[in-house]
Amino acid sequence: MAATAQRQQLVRASTDLGPRAQSPSVQPPDDENWELRHGWEDQYNSEEYLSLLSSEFYMYYTDKRHETGGKPKNEDHTHPAQEWRMRDRLKTVSAGLMLCLNIGVDPPDVVKTNPTATLECWIDPTTPSSASTKVLETIGKALQVQYETLSIRTRYKQFLDPSVDETKRCCITLRRNARDERVLFHYNGHGVPLPTSSGEVWYFNRNYTQYIPVSLYDLQLWLAGPSIYVLDVSHAGNVILNFDRFVEKHEAENAEARQKDPNAQLQTYSDNIILAACGKSETLPTNPDLPADLFTSCLTTPVAISLRCFVLDNQLPTDITLKDLEKVPGRLQERRTPLGELNWIFTAITDTIAWNILPRALFRKLFRQDLMVAALFRNYLLSERIMRANNCHPTTQPALPETHNHPLWQAWDFAIEMVLAQLPALVASEEGGPRYDYIHSTFFSEQLTAFEVYLAQGAPEQKAPDQLPIVLQVLLSQVHRLRALILLSRFLDLGPWAVNLALSIGIFPYVLKLLQSAAHELKPVMIFIWARILAVDQSCQTDLLKDSGYQYFLTVLNPQAGIPVANASEHRAMSAFIIAMFCKDFHQGQVVSLSPELFQACIGHLQDTENPLLRQWSCLCISMLWQDFPEAKWAGIRALAHQRLCEMALDPVPEVRAAALHALTNFLGIPDLTEQVAQTEQSIASTIITMTSDGNSMVRMQLLVFFSTFVKRYENKFLVAAYEELADERERLLHPSCEDENNRPLGLHQHRVTQEQASTQQNSLDHVSRHSVHASIWKHLLIMSVDPHPEVAQNATVISDWVHVKLLSSPLSSQAQSVMEDLIRLSRRATPSRQPSRASSPRLTQSPVPPVLQSNQKSEGYLSLGMKRTASVAAALKHLALGGPISADNTNVTQRRTAMTNTNQQQQRLGGPLRPRAPAEWSRPPDEHDHSFPSMTYHQAKLPMPRGYRALETKGSPTMPLKSGFYDWSIEYFREPQMKPNEPDEPGSDDYNSRLWRRERNEKTLTMTQPLKGLAGTSRWDIATGFFNNGSQPTKMCFHQFEEHLAVADDRDSICIWNWQQSERLNRFSNGNPLTSRINEVRFINEDDQALLMTGSSDGVIKLFRDYDSPKAMEMVSSFRGLTDLVPSNKNAGLVFDWQQGQGKLLVAGDVKVIRIWNAATEICTIEIPARSGSCITSLTSDQVAGNVFVGGYGDGAVRVFDQRLRPAEAMVKVWRQHKQWITNVHMQRGGLRELISGSRNGEIKLWDMRMDNPLRTITATKATLRTLSVHEHAPVFATGSDRHNINIFNVNGGFLNSIEPYSSFLQHNRSTPIASTTFHPHRMMLACSALSDNHINLFTCQDRRSVVQDA
Repeated sequence: MAATAQRQQLVRASTDLGPRAQSPSVQPPDDENWELRHGWEDQYNSEEYLSLLSSEFYMYYTDKRHETGGKPKNEDHTHPAQEWRMRDRLKTVSAGLMLCLNIGVDPPDVVKTNPTATLECWIDPTTPSSASTKVLETIGKALQVQYETLSIRTRYKQFLDPSVDETKRCCITLRRNARDERVLFHYNGHGVPLPTSSGEVWYFNRNYTQYIPVSLYDLQLWLAGPSIYVLDVSHAGNVILNFDRFVEKHEAENAEARQKDPNAQLQTYSDNIILAACGKSETLPTNPDLPADLFTSCLTTPVAISLRCFVLDNQLPTDITLKDLEKVPGRLQERRTPLGELNWIFTAITDTIAWNILPRALFRKLFRQDLMVAALFRNYLLSERIMRANNCHPTTQPALPETHNHPLWQAWDFAIEMVLAQLPALVASEEGGPRYDYIHSTFFSEQLTAFEVYLAQGAPEQKAPDQLPIVLQVLLSQVHRLRALILLSRFLDLGPWAVNLALSIGIFPYVLKLLQSAAHELKPVMIFIWARILAVDQSCQTDLLKDSGYQYFLTVLNPQAGIPVANASEHRAMSAFIIAMFCKDFHQGQVVSLSPELFQACIGHLQDTENPLLRQWSCLCISMLWQDFPEAKWAGIRALAHQRLCEMALDPVPEVRAAALHALTNFLGIPDLTEQVAQTEQSIASTIITMTSDGNSMVRMQLLVFFSTFVKRYENKFLVAAYEELADERERLLHPSCEDENNRPLGLHQHRVTQEQASTQQNSLDHVSRHSVHASIWKHLLIMSVDPHPEVAQNATVISDWVHVKLLSSPLSSQAQSVMEDLIRLSRRATPSRQPSRASSPRLTQSPVPPVLQSNQKSEGYLSLGMKRTASVAAALKHLALGGPISADNTNVTQRRTAMTNTNQQQQRLGGPLRPRAPAEWSRPPDEHDHSFPSMTYHQAKLPMPRGYRALETKGSPTMPLKSGFYDWSIEYFREPQMKPNEPDEPGSDDYNSRLWRRERNEKTLTMTQPLKGLAGTSRWDIATGFFNNGSQPTKMCFHQFEEHLAVADDRDSICIWNWQQSERLNRFSNGNPLTSRINEVRFINEDDQALLMTGSSDGVIKLFRDYDSPKAMEMVSSFRGLTDLVPSNKNAGLVFDWQQGQGKLLVAGDVKVIRIWNAATEICTIEIPARSGSCITSLTSDQVAGNVFVGGYGDGAVRVFDQRLRPAEAMVKVWRQHKQWITNVHMQRGGLRELISGSRNGEIKLWDMRMDNPLRTITATKATLRTLSVHEHAPVFATGSDRHNINIFNVNGGFLNSIEPYSSFLQHNRSTPIASTTFHPHRMMLACSALSDNHINLFTCQDRRSVVQDA
C-alpha cells in the first residue's frame, strides 16, 4: 500500500500547455520582447495554470463503452454461472448401529495383546461389576449419543449382537423407512471373525453357538442404495475390494429384469459410500491407552480422541493425566467455551483441508450434500491421521487423497495445546480456586490475516485461497463477523470466479440469514456482497422472496435511510441493481417490489448529480420493475416517472442516457391502447427523437431498440409514413434540387429555394402522416440507416427493411410497388447523366454505406434502392437531424423553406454590414479546380470495424423488435473488480511499466528538441531526411508528438500510417466516408500514452480508430456526425475541427452556420455557437491550455475570435476583416509565444494579438495562390505552399529563411504542380510536404548553425 501511495503520477506533457524555460544557448531576436501574446503571461504564471500542468493526464474514448461498444462479453447475454446448489441433496434419515461384540468371548482368529485396548464407546466392557448384557446396552446407547452429536434428526436403531435374521429384518426395515434417502450402516465386528477375502462379514446364529457369514451380495440386497457403510473391524479393506463387484451383479440383474418387464419396480444399488477402519490385511490397534473402537471414536468424538492422542504423543510441562481430559469445561455446541471452541476450530480445519485437497465435485458431494456424510468425512480426516500413527491405513469409497500431513494439522495441535495449557487453571477455578478467564484461541484472527495477505497479493493466477472455508466458519462468530464480511467482499470483488468459489464452499446460506440481522454496521458490506452474488447468479431471486430479504435493500434505497459509510450513493446504486435483478424476468419479484415509494426513491436518485452509477441503475431498476407489468407502468404514469426519464436524454453520462432509453423502451406496450396511452407513448417518442444526433453509438443503438418497439406497436401508421416518403422521393427525383451554373449542388451556405419550388414541394407534401411523430421517426430511421457507425446503420436498416416488407404485404402493396418501380427507373435514368468526379449527386450518394451492406445487397429491387433513397432523405431533412420533434404546432414546411430565401438578410444581421462585392473566386477554396478521382477508386482499403461487430445474416425476413444487450452489459460492472486499481495504475504491472516508459520517452523527446526551437527561426530548412511513395495523393498529414508515426490522408477515403524514421508504411485503411467526399482533418489524440487517430470528413462525420498502426488489430472506437446538415463534397470547406486534449473538447465547423463544441467525456454537443457569417468556416484553432478561446477563419477572409465562457449569441468577441480572400489556414501555437497566424489564398500572412484590432505583422508569402499554411507548434517558424510547386519558410518576424521544392519521381516530376499539403512535427524540427498529382511525401529538417560552425 505504501508503494501505491508513493507511485508517480503520469502527468500531461508540459509543452502541450505552455512555454518551457528557454535554453541559455538560444538567443532571442533583438526586436522581440518574448512575452506571450494575447496577454496570457500572467495567466500562465498563475497558480491555477501551474496546478493544471501538474494534474493528471486525462484519456478520452478509452472507457469500457468504447472498448466493448455496449455489448456484453458473452454472446448469449448470460454469464456462465457454475452450479453450486445441491439439486440432489440427500438426508441420512435412518441408521442401524450393529454391535457384534460378544463380550467375554474372543473370536477364534483374533489374538489380542496383554494388556490390550478395551474401551468401546469410551466404556470398558471388562469391568466386573456389570453384566455383559447391560454393558452391551450401555455401549449401544453411548454409540447412539455419539452419532446424535453429528445428526440429531436421524432415526437410530441399535442392534446388539444381532443374528443373521435380525440383521436382514433390520436392514430391510431401514430401507423401507428411508425410501430414497440415505441409510447409515455402522458395523462393529470386534467380537466376530475377520471379514473374509471375498468380503463376507460375520454375525451370530439365533443361539449364539455359531458365527454365520453374510455375503456382501445379500447385504446390498437388503440395504440397497444410497447407503453409507462404517466398518470398524480388522481387515475391513476386504469389503471395499469386493463391494463394486456385487453392485455390478445387482445392476446386471436389474437390466435383465427391466428387459422382461419395463414397468418392474427395481431397487437402486448405486451412490454408496464406505468408510473402512483399515486395509485388507491390517489389524486394528491394541494400545491399551486408546479405545478398541479407535476408528469409531475418531468418527464420532474427534475432540476427545484428539486430546487423548495429543497427551500420549507429547510430553507436556504440566502434569495432565488422561483422566484430567474429561474435565475440559464447556459443551461442543457452545463456541465460547473451551470445548466448543475446539470443536469449532476442528470443523474449520477439516473443512479447509478437504477444500484444498479434494476435487471440487467430490468435495461438494461429500461435504455439502448430506450433513451426516459431511460430519463423518470431516472426522474421517482425523482418523486417517491418528490411525496412520498406529500403523493402520483407513480407506474409503470413493477414495480420497492423503490428508494426514497437511500443514493445518499443526494449527490443530497448537489449538489443543492452548487449551491444555490453561486446563489446570480452569479446573481450579471451577473447583473454587482463583477466578480464571479463559483466553480464546487466536486461530481465526490469524487465518483472517492470512486471507488478507492473499487478497493483498491480488489473487495470483486466480488461485483459490486456502482460508475460504475458515472465513465461512468465522461468519458464525459476532466477534470476527464484520472483519470476515469485509474480507469476503474484497474476495468477491475479484470477479465471477471468486463468487463461484464462495458459493460452492457454501457461503450463500450465511449471507442469506444475515439479511435478517438488524446490525447497522453490516449494511454496506452486505449490499456489496449481494450485488456481486446477483451479478453472477440470478437464481437467488427466489431466496430473497422467501423471507422478504428484498426489503433489506428496498429500505436502503430510500433516500431517508442512513448508511454508515461515506459513499452512501454508491451503495444505493448497488441496492437499485439488486432490486433490478430481483425483478428481472421474475413476476413475483415485481409484484412485491411495486410501491409508490420505490418509484419516488428511484426518481429522486435521478437528480443525484454526483453519482452516475446511481442514476443509471435507478433507470434500470424502473425498467425491470415495469417490464411486461402493466400495473407498474400505470403506477409509473401516476408518479410521472416517464417524464423524469425523458429528462435524462441530456444527461452528461452516456450510460445514463442509454439506461433511460432502456426504461422507456420497456414502458411501451400497455395492453389497453387507449388514447391516453397513445398520447403518452407518442410524447415520449417525440421527446427523445433528439437523441438521434447523440455522439455515442451505444446510445444510438439503444434508441433504435426503442424505435423498433415503437414501430412494431404502431405498425399501420408507419406503413403510411413509409409509403408517403416513397412518394415524396419520387417527386424529388422528378424535380431535382437547385444546382449552380456548373451543374454542382450548392453548398449549404449557398443554398437557395425559389418560391415556385417551395410551392411545388408543399403540394407534394400534404399527406396523412405529415407533422406526425411517426413520420418524423421514420425519417430519422432512414437517416440512421446511413449512420457512420456500422452497427447503428445495420440495425436501422433492419427496421426500415421490416417496414418495407410489411408495406408490400399491406393494402398499399400495389401502390407501393408502383412507386418503387418508378424510383428504380428514375434513379437509373439519373445516374449516367452525372459525372462521378463531381459532387453532383447528394441525393443519391451523400451518406456512407456500411461495407457489409454494400457486399450483401438484398435481391429485392426496392431494398437495394433503400440505401440510396435513405441518403436523399438525409439531405432533404436537415432540420430534423438538428433535433426538435415535428408536431402540429411546429412551423409550416413552406415557411421553413421560404425563410431560407432571407439568407442575405440574416447574414447582414449576424455578420455585420455587407462588404463590397468581391470577385467570386476570392471566396472559393484554392483547390476547387483540382482534378478529382472517380468514385470507383473509393473504399479500396479495409475499413476498421468496431470491436465485436458482426454482419447480420441476409437470409430470411428481419425480426422485430430489436433486442438490447445494454442491461447485460451494465451488469458486468458488478462482475469486474472495483476495489483494486486499474491495471495501468497498479505499480509493477505491464501496463503501468509501459506507461512509465512512454512518459520517460516523451520527456526525453522534449528535452532533446527544446534547444532546437530557438535555432529554427534563423536556420535553413533544406536538409532532406525522408522520401517515400504514399500510393495515393496526400492531402492531409499529421505527425505524432512522440511516436515515429506520420498519418497521411489522401483525396478520397484512405489513410496511411508511416514510420517516418524508417520510411516504412505500417498500415493503410479506409475511413469509410462516402463517394464524392474526402477526409478534411487528421489528428492524434491521447498522444502522451496510447494514441487514437481522429478523422473528420466532408460529410460531417468524426471517426476515431484504435491500434491504427496495426493492420490486424485496428478497430473503430467511435463515430458520429459532428455536423448533421452537411452536403458531402470534396469541394468547399467541408468539415474542419480542432481538438483540445487538455479540455477534452472537439470544436467542429465547416459549411454550416454554427460552430459545435462536442465534449469527449459526455459525447454530446454541449454548445452551438452561431458562426456569425453566411460564409463557410475554413479552419479552426484554439487555446490549448484554458481551452476557452478559439479562432475561426472564414471563406470571405474574415477571422473571428470566440470565447466559450459567454452565451452563444455573445460568444464572438472580435472580428478581423483585413484579409480579403479565402482563409487558407489560421493557427495558434501550443507553445512558444502562442503566435496566432492566419493566411489567405492571395498569399497574405498576418500575425495577430487578440487585444489589438490590427495585425502585428503582415507578410506577403507568395504572389501566387496560397495553397497551404503550416505553423510550428513551438518554434517561431511557419511554412507556406503555393500553386507554383514551392514552399517558403519564414520566421514570425517576417524573415525569409529559405524556399524548397518537393522532390518527385523522375517520370512524374512537374515543377508547375501546386503544393497539396504541408505539416510540421509538433516538437522536432521537421517538415513534411507533398505536391498535387504526386504520391510522394518529402521530409525536410532544419540545419543547426552551431554544427555548421563546428564543421567549418
